[in-house]
Amino acid sequence: MNVLGKLMDRAGRHFAPGGRLARWYPLFEAVDSFLLGSAATTKAAPHIRDGIDLKRIMTTVLIALLPCVAMAVWNTGYQANAAIAAMGLSGPGGWRGEIMALTGCNPESFVANCLHGALYFLPIYVVTMVVGSLWEGLFNIIRGHEFSEAFLVTGLLFTLSLPPTIPLWQVAVGVSFGLVFAKEVFGGVGRNFMNPALASRAFIYFAYPAQMTGDAVWTAVDSVSGATPLARFAAALPGKVFEGLDVSWLQAFVGTIPGSMGETSTLACLLGAIILLVTGIAPWRVMAATLLGALLAASYFYFQGSAVNPLYGIPPHWHLVVGGLAFGLVFMATDPVSAAHTFPGQWAYGLLIGVLTIMIRVVNPAYPEGIMLAILLGNVFAPLFDYFVVRANIRRRVMRHGR
Repeated sequence: MNVLGKLMDRAGRHFAPGGRLARWYPLFEAVDSFLLGSAATTKAAPHIRDGIDLKRIMTTVLIALLPCVAMAVWNTGYQANAAIAAMGLSGPGGWRGEIMALTGCNPESFVANCLHGALYFLPIYVVTMVVGSLWEGLFNIIRGHEFSEAFLVTGLLFTLSLPPTIPLWQVAVGVSFGLVFAKEVFGGVGRNFMNPALASRAFIYFAYPAQMTGDAVWTAVDSVSGATPLARFAAALPGKVFEGLDVSWLQAFVGTIPGSMGETSTLACLLGAIILLVTGIAPWRVMAATLLGALLAASYFYFQGSAVNPLYGIPPHWHLVVGGLAFGLVFMATDPVSAAHTFPGQWAYGLLIGVLTIMIRVVNPAYPEGIMLAILLGNVFAPLFDYFVVRANIRRRVMRHGR
């Protein structure tokens, strides 16, 4: 049982009949039912070895995502306000400009940064949830299923993986594709063979690359280019990857850099990882194997060096704080449905993702971010890893017992 469940169970002793807070038991029961309770539980993945239900799992993941959400809102506004201040503008145009007139666009103001960031984050999130809920509701009506809290996580992950300038109609198209073709057509919750949020993002990336790549999509100000550190590394001269880079490792770790809204802060992802590991929701073997695979591959390329490819010169510890590696490692690769379930399979699955992420990032300078494709490919191989592990266990038992 996770930490939240243990706290609620402990509190329930005081609210139960005979306890000192018995008069408030109906209110406690309502809160417990809303946060943790469920009338239905599943008998298959993703929670086949625990008594907790899907609502508790999804609630814990949502709590773990809160640091990334907070950083996404603040940093999106900070990057926009800093660009506006550097250009000497009074504020953004349109309806956002009318709202930002209340606080101004001072990048040193916490309130102004959060307000400006929310004006980009919230519309994307609302469109994602509305369109996704319509598809979820339609398939649930057809199948006679109840609404699943899993979509709350999928919708938030998808939103956090997008740049702030993405057109809202593309958000609607992307989440529709991911939910329908990566989840619902395979049977819905617990039956998707790949992460729906990543499938949604991959569809937008390949269908509308102009709105998902380039230097102009990361800063929410028109005609402003804010290249990510990875893009700067890829454009540098071989052996001079840090020449002209105005971002320190600590800044990249905290997340005050351009990028997808929720993927810039390794610190926020680390806080979420602690929550998921302490509560036992995410498999630590997947995180450890992915991290190990990324470090091994990054070290190999770094020490090998290249006279033509500048990305070979990125030190291994820099790979951990740029791009979406931390976000994908913590929240995407550990998806309890599409990840491997056997312990040896989780090690193989994580190592594959970590190595492929760095390989795509370094070997292909035209596409310096590889975590999305690496996890999707890992999702495809996860059942195969589990199959070989199970078959090996069966053969070992037959040899041991003779039957």
